[in-house]
Amino acid sequence: MNYSNLRDRYVQDSVSTASPATLLLMLYDRLVLDLLRAEAALNDGLKAQANEQLLHAQDVVSELASTLDVDAWDGAKQLMSVYTFLLSTLIEANLEGDAAKVVACRELVEPLQDAWQQAARHVAQAEPERSFGELGVA
Repeated sequence: MNYSNLRDRYVQDSVSTASPATLLLMLYDRLVLDLLRAEAALNDGLKAQANEQLLHAQDVVSELASTLDVDAWDGAKQLMSVYTFLLSTLIEANLEGDAAKVVACRELVEPLQDAWQQAARHVAQAEPERSFGELGVA
């Protein structure tokens, strides 16, 4: 039995059946994990491993940016500028092998992760029929 294939299938099934709110939270969770792993790899001098994590983090930020409807709410344009900043800083961190830039990105992302988690709880408690789509998340 190939456990890697089973794990991949489970992840694919989880993603394909998740609500937009759950997907958003999964993306933020993975982004923070990628940043933590990249930071550790850079601190240990493992640039190839850091590169892999930073490239994945860039993919996650790109996905977050592509699903953001900048016309849906007042703060969406500012959030898009945060995503743009994250992308450029992650690229620089990867090219330069700069763990401090990775830390700066993580310190920017973690409060956003927390805010989206709180928003998801609030929406779920206050109005179960309301979706994150109303908040500009596709």
